This record gives sequence, structure tokens and C-alpha cells, in this order.
Amino acid sequence: METTPTPPPLTPGTLYLVATPIGNLEDITLRALRVLRECDLVAAEDTRHTGQLLQHFSIRKPMISYFRFNEARRAAEITERLRNGGTVALVTDAGSPGISDPGSRVVSEVIEAGLRVEPIPGACAMVAALTASGLPTDEFHFAGFLPVKSGQRARRLGQLLALPGTLCLYESPYRVTRLLQEIAAASPARRVVACRELTKKFEEWLRGPASAVAADLERRPRKGEFVVLVAPTTESEEVSEPDSEEPPAKADN
Repeated sequence: METTPTPPPLTPGTLYLVATPIGNLEDITLRALRVLRECDLVAAEDTRHTGQLLQHFSIRKPMISYFRFNEARRAAEITERLRNGGTVALVTDAGSPGISDPGSRVVSEVIEAGLRVEPIPGACAMVAALTASGLPTDEFHFAGFLPVKSGQRARRLGQLLALPGTLCLYESPYRVTRLLQEIAAASPARRVVACRELTKKFEEWLRGPASAVAADLERRPRKGEFVVLVAPTTESEEVSEPDSEEPPAKADN
């Protein structure tokens, strides 16, 4: 009878980038749990949020917080700890560190110091949404959150809509309707997929022309961050006029 080999111990002086659940606690991987149990320190975007995750899995570890306004200082502290042979697990509130979340500055400084960085793959809202969207996946462009200021936002969106492949964006529930209206104004025939609460009980998908999805969202509660995917443009879409009556958006609950 074959036995499962024992995983090797964590490597001293390594920064582990640990993906955490994006909604459902079962999103976490066995490898992520092992690293969180065995590391010397957990660097968390929000120690309260991560504390709840660790408590759920009966893990007790010292933690420090790192976020946008203290990431430079924390990067130096984490690098020094790694130089001394420690192991640090870096996590964000949800998903993979550094994807529209803090973490990239810490990673850059650790690499610049000649130290080791190891990813512990797992949940990522953008990848989950893209694979289930029904839109092309052979080429896609991830742009995270658009600028908030109108001028910068319009310029950036215009640049992105001109790219080939599927466009992947993140947006808050407070601006998602505005984003869909902007997409509809810039490219009326473009179809979109908007999803929220991924991997949670009330996961929801809306598919259809951007203007129809925007109108549908205005009639329903908006909770949680959205992933918005925009279908690639086609030659026929570029020269066609928008239909006078667009079909309603379809919601998949």
C-alpha cells in the first residue's frame, strides 16, 4: 500500500505568497493551510480578517499588518526577518496577494535583497470569473480597478476597449453601474458578464449588453465587489449601429 510522501519543511528565508478564500472557506488549499501552520509569521492585509480565517482552521500564529500606507516599512521588516532565516506567509483579505491588493512592493524588495519568494497558488476572483464567463480565454487583459476621476477613467477605458481579447476589470458595488454605462456609451454592441459574491451562497452572474446589465443592476441590491468581463470587439460590432431595443440581461443565480 502506497503512502503519501511527507511534504518537505518550509525553506528558511522564504516569503510565501499564500492565496486565501475569495468567499467560500473551502477555497483554501491543503498546501496553504500547511504553510500557515508552519511559518514563523503571517503578514496580513487586515489582521482581524485573517485572524478569523486562522481561528476557523485552528491555527495560532503571530501576525503583523501590512497595507497601502505602511507597506514600505513592513517590507523592510519582513526582509530583515527573512535574512535571519525566518519564514513569512503573506496574505491578503481574499485571493492571491498582489492582484489589485497590497503585496507587490514587499515581493519586489525581498527579491531585490536576493531572498526567496514562493507562490502558494489558489483562489483568484479574476481567474474564477474568466473561466466561467463563456467569453474567450485564449487572450485576456486584466486591468484591476479603473481610475475614479472621470477624465482619467474615460481615457483608460477607451484604451482598454481597443485591446484584443477579453477585458477583465474589478469594480466596487458603488461604481459598477457607472462602469457598465460607460462601456455601453463607448462600445454599444459590446457584451459583458458581471459577477459578484463568487464562491459564496449568493453568487450571481449577469450576462448581456452592457446597457441592459446596467439597467438590471439598478433594480437590485448591489453587495460585494464585482468582476466585470467585456467581450472582445469584432469587425462587425465596430461598424454596426446599436439595436434600438436590446435584449434584457440574463441573471444566473
